[in-house]
Amino acid sequence: MRVLVTGAAGFIGYHTARALLDRGDEVVGLDNLNAYYDVKLKEDRLAQLVGKPGFTFSKLDLADRAGMERLFAEVRPQRVIHLGAQAGVRYGVDHPHAYIDANIVGTLHVLEGCRHNGVEHLVFASSSSVYGANTQMPFSVHQNVDHPLSIYAASKKANELMAHSYAHLYRLPVTGLRFFTVYGPWGRPDMALFKFTRCILAGEPIDVFNDGHHARDFTYIDDIVEGVLRTTDRIPQPNPSWDAAKPDPATSSAPYRIYNIGNHSSVELMHFIGVLEKTLGREAKKNFLPMQPGDVPATFADVDDLAADVGFAPATPVEVGIARFVDWYRSYYRS
Repeated sequence: MRVLVTGAAGFIGYHTARALLDRGDEVVGLDNLNAYYDVKLKEDRLAQLVGKPGFTFSKLDLADRAGMERLFAEVRPQRVIHLGAQAGVRYGVDHPHAYIDANIVGTLHVLEGCRHNGVEHLVFASSSSVYGANTQMPFSVHQNVDHPLSIYAASKKANELMAHSYAHLYRLPVTGLRFFTVYGPWGRPDMALFKFTRCILAGEPIDVFNDGHHARDFTYIDDIVEGVLRTTDRIPQPNPSWDAAKPDPATSSAPYRIYNIGNHSSVELMHFIGVLEKTLGREAKKNFLPMQPGDVPATFADVDDLAADVGFAPATPVEVGIARFVDWYRSYYRS
């Protein structure tokens, strides 16, 4: 297949593009290489893809309407995996416009490109952050998610609503994936594991928010990619039993599905740090801080629908995933 992958120089986008190429698909990668975090890391990810048979790259901003229209018309992808976005919960406290431009305007341009160019299936990244103020765990795709706690979460919820409207109006098959705390090699420097590793190796204190009482459903990158590919290969159909009197948020009378992709286990942050300390052979100096605006105390994914529909559920333990990340980090930074 010819697959357009947005955010191809990003963490999840890079791994997804590589997996598609490895199985023989043609990949058109899109990224604007913005400076939200180290551009060299993005360029180095991209360098792993450039030159591989079947890969082409377009440096383009999702918010560039004319550019996106041209790209879709020229490329005519069969499927689109939309992973490009302004990421990060805390960044949105002071930079809300970045989320509207990239996540809402950009996603509209992706939806329009799919609509007008015969795309068979759009898969897009949502986030566990949409669960917001919900406290019933594990988080289920059948719960309502109407109380986001950050502009990032609100933008991802908006993406789900926009995608459903296109599935309903234009019968565009759409699948939304709520990712849970993704980590692994080539990860993002603004994420906890990356920051903790850098600080511990440098002998600097790590910031531990919510006084260490956070718990997260840490999900290893290879499991995320496997979920992305399997859902991409399964074009959603309308749910014949969908009831408008009791609407199910995860399905629809339109060709629309929402799935969680998480490790379906909630790991205490202090245990996560302990595994990292053991892997590095060093103890962290800890700076305990209160919970930050936009954060939630815990996440925990119900992945029953994912397992039932595509026969896969993530299962990589943090002990394995952290060790692989540390091996990559030491190699990449020669530390």
